[in-house]
Amino acid sequence: DGEKKKIKTIVTELVLDNCRSSNGEIEGLNDSFKELEFLSMANVELTSLAKLPTLSKLRKLELSDNIISGGLEVLAERCPNLTYLNLSGNKIKDLGTVEALQNLKNLKSLDLFNCEITNLEDYRDSIFELLQQITYLDGFDQEDNEAPDSEDDDDEGNFSK
Repeated sequence: DGEKKKIKTIVTELVLDNCRSSNGEIEGLNDSFKELEFLSMANVELTSLAKLPTLSKLRKLELSDNIISGGLEVLAERCPNLTYLNLSGNKIKDLGTVEALQNLKNLKSLDLFNCEITNLEDYRDSIFELLQQITYLDGFDQEDNEAPDSEDDDDEGNFSK
């Protein structure tokens, strides 16, 4: 009867790298993105995660090269299924800030390269002790084995080491 069928687009990956944030806040992301599994907001001058919507399917979050110094508890509340989090190149200075990630029970990999926290004595041991759920910190596990490249997971010819 001529009625147009509404096509629903499901966005599972969103890359907003190098887009300027609005006063350091996340703008324009709302609950309509609830199917997102991968979100990248690298180098967008982000200072706060307060406006992050609830993204319960999100598994990978790239937040490198921003100005985030805290407020990480938002992640456990709104992105409870994160397995990979990249916070490298942010203003994270102390273990107290990172402690908020303890509630991300599925977190396996955390990147904090180029954050001040990496200058702490026993930085790696401290993070592994604090976040017992993670396997990889800055791309290496506690025994200094490199993380497998997740991009190659479904390529043929993958040889198990």
